[in-house]
Amino acid sequence: MARPRIGVVLATTGRLAPLGAPLEYVATGLPWPAEVVVRDSGSTPEGARAATRSLVEAGVRVVVTLGGTATLPAVVDACAGHDVPCVSTTLPWQVFDAGRRPGPAFHFCWGLDDIATVFADLWEWLGPARTVGCVWNDGPQGVALRRWFAPVAAARGHRLVDLPYREAGGVVPDLGDVEVVTGAATAADLASAVRARWPRLVTCSRWLTYPFGVARHGLDRVATIVSWTPAHEHVGRGGRTPRDLARAYEEATGSPWLQPLGLAHALFEVAVHAASEADRPGAVADVLASTRLATIAGVLDWTTGPAPGVAVVPLAGGQWRGGPRPALAVVDNRRAPLVPVSGDLLVD
Repeated sequence: MARPRIGVVLATTGRLAPLGAPLEYVATGLPWPAEVVVRDSGSTPEGARAATRSLVEAGVRVVVTLGGTATLPAVVDACAGHDVPCVSTTLPWQVFDAGRRPGPAFHFCWGLDDIATVFADLWEWLGPARTVGCVWNDGPQGVALRRWFAPVAAARGHRLVDLPYREAGGVVPDLGDVEVVTGAATAADLASAVRARWPRLVTCSRWLTYPFGVARHGLDRVATIVSWTPAHEHVGRGGRTPRDLARAYEEATGSPWLQPLGLAHALFEVAVHAASEADRPGAVADVLASTRLATIAGVLDWTTGPAPGVAVVPLAGGQWRGGPRPALAVVDNRRAPLVPVSGDLLVD
């Protein structure tokens, strides 16, 4: 029997290329019982759609992709247009769910409500009912945060002060006298916002989930979300542990592990499972819809998700520690008990 063909859309060029590297390694650097076909999105929606069409023409059974606020929905939409199953990750599930059209799309991630819950847990290390400055842009990230993050944080008793700005526009908001700042900014924009006065605590997701720019912009002690680390207590396909995967990635690439590494591996575990279990190409979507699978990123369950086609990944709270190669310490695991705590939250 011919091996199933799995398609991969990732960014090997453009601004999202650093996030594409873990998926590229998992797709091409590890053995899978499948034929893997990779296409570059170029970090643009147009490139993502073209890459997906190319994979469909190549006869793939399923397409996998991760990340990119604009590129991931473009892949999902293109797959739906060709009735080819897609499995994706690293975009908050509410954003995925709100933008998709009907089709065989399957996603696993955390939600913006989960980010709000983890961040509120961290804010409350300083005491209840904090005043929090929200450095949120005027783009899709800011719109989503105001819709799904803000109500959850406010319901915890925190007063949110909206500090809108135009991303990469050269002007960031004045923080005023807030003692806590949250955001989803680039490292450069966040650094500009806190340059005049560093708050007692800064929590930031999106680009600050990764080490890019932490040392360069002096963002030591920024707290963020943690979805996967080498210390996670999960085992992947073939007995591969998170520590095994991280070590192999670093040895092969010379680069430090990134959180998407574990999620990329889980993407392939799910895709291989579905393509192998389906008794015909058209049955892959049926298998995915009934999948509950233990992966290197935890148990992914599409039978009980918050929305059809969605499985949830739990989050812990983390904080960057300084140095030329910033280290991510897990400081709060009450929402993800299988993630070991590796340090205390440091506040100014």
